[in-house]
Amino acid sequence: MNLTFHWFLPTYGDSRHVVGGGHGLPAGAAGGQRPATLGYLTQIARAAEQLGFEGALTPTGAWCEDAWLTTAMLARETERLKFLVAFRPGILSPTLAAQMAATFQRHAPGRLLLNVVTGGESHEQRAYGDFLDKDARYARTGEFLAVVRALWRGESVTLDGTHIQVEDAQLARVPDPVPPVYFGGSSPAAGEVAARHSDVYLTWGEPPAQVAEKIAWIRELAAREGRSVRFGIRLHVITRDTSDQAWAEARRLLDGFSEEAVRAVQEGLARSESEGQRRMLELHGGSTANLEVSPNLWAGIGLVRGGAGTALVGSHGEVAERIAEYHRLGIDEFIMSGHPHVEEAYWFGEGVLPLLADQGLWQHPGAAEARSESGQVPFVSR
Repeated sequence: MNLTFHWFLPTYGDSRHVVGGGHGLPAGAAGGQRPATLGYLTQIARAAEQLGFEGALTPTGAWCEDAWLTTAMLARETERLKFLVAFRPGILSPTLAAQMAATFQRHAPGRLLLNVVTGGESHEQRAYGDFLDKDARYARTGEFLAVVRALWRGESVTLDGTHIQVEDAQLARVPDPVPPVYFGGSSPAAGEVAARHSDVYLTWGEPPAQVAEKIAWIRELAAREGRSVRFGIRLHVITRDTSDQAWAEARRLLDGFSEEAVRAVQEGLARSESEGQRRMLELHGGSTANLEVSPNLWAGIGLVRGGAGTALVGSHGEVAERIAEYHRLGIDEFIMSGHPHVEEAYWFGEGVLPLLADQGLWQHPGAAEARSESGQVPFVSR
């Protein structure tokens, strides 16, 4: 199977430095020298599309712009790029979510992917009117996805569940194609939902041995349900022509972290209810020492940012090797990002992707169409 790569849309702002936000950090904590205007996000999306990324993840939360509305606008500014829309099932009804997905697929055919985010922070959920605890949120997510999938099959649904109640729900139009569901979580409750409902299980960028344990865990749970799932990983990246250049950039970013900022972010993240966030914090322990937690895997991003907190750092060849290593474990989809997101997309797209193509691990998504039109594959610079 060819590897699939997605980029990231920083709908909270971008910068030449790491922009914080997510998982317990307050609204307004993110920002940057480059506001998340539609024009700037279009630049990123078009760059990702040209370079050969399959899609782009758009985050969800009080600290960023709404993912549904933003991607709907960006779909008109791009031609092929898919949008991995993150959303929280406790904030809208399953019938409305299923209908929104069908509408998106109608107007941007085949370009919607869904990242279901249960929500690991009770205080942020309460701001949206959601007062369930963490385990109850996962139980509700399971009911929610059961309804959504039944609606996508064209069924009429009535459910009097513990958390979800719908009566005679039905869609006038089902999505074509049905969007795949991406889902992540490291707690036992998350694993059960992933096994029953996800198409792609996502993990943050932990060291390979820990990722292998997660893959084995989810595979076993899914097998009990008579299902199989694919696996993806969420990573930042700093890749350059040489390893020294890449690590120099990592040091530059680290030099931009004040002790006060690191302390404040770590205090906020320490209150997170997310098991995945706890695992991210354990990689660095709030210290700037020993941040290379595995070959070419740098935990510095997590000092000032919630959520995904690790980056692949190295030469293009080293980063390609680490990607191939994760692939051997069972990872087929990679969601990448870098600061700033326009420039880093080009470093990765022009430096790493051609190496993976040479190894037969990746092909530009537009290759088949380009061959049929011109007899040539899309150009990817070395």
